[in-house]
Amino acid sequence: MSAVVHATPMAANDAEPGASTLAPWIDEVLHPRLLRTVLGCYPTGVAIVATRTADGRPVGLTINSFASLSLEPPLVLWSLVNRSPSLQAFRDCTHFTISVLGCEQEALARHFANPAVPDKFEGIAIAEAPEGVPAIAGAAATLVCASDHHRETGDHHLLVGRVLRVARSETAPLVFHGGRFTGLAA
Repeated sequence: MSAVVHATPMAANDAEPGASTLAPWIDEVLHPRLLRTVLGCYPTGVAIVATRTADGRPVGLTINSFASLSLEPPLVLWSLVNRSPSLQAFRDCTHFTISVLGCEQEALARHFANPAVPDKFEGIAIAEAPEGVPAIAGAAATLVCASDHHRETGDHHLLVGRVLRVARSETAPLVFHGGRFTGLAA
């Protein structure tokens, strides 16, 4: 059962300068579907994170959970659902790349997000980082990271990487918002 807690809306002419109104608060059991919908209001970049298994097989997947954590030292973080078949590879790796996709790379984002694709790197243009991990060619930006630490929290693992090197192009980034891919207006 859900109920709406009503906020007292202010008329535009009653508002103080700089004040804004809020939609009514939703007071209900926080179902994952509702939370996913609300979080979809926040646009995110789209990236492919990649590493190699101990036997050298490349592993990669699409993420939009990537964020800056610290500039000094240079740290980034991302998360991976605990049931992911790729979790072990990323927990055990020493290095990984994060390739921030460009606005023309939506097909790559979909390809790497598809669990039915057995070898995600087959036919994909990659660049090999000096640390031996694959990066997506043509990405808007790429970060090569040393795996710093990981931690299980909730239904995901948080993975932290220490940024060792970067590359960037002038390509506009691919964006995910409201359950769909989009770009940024110029």
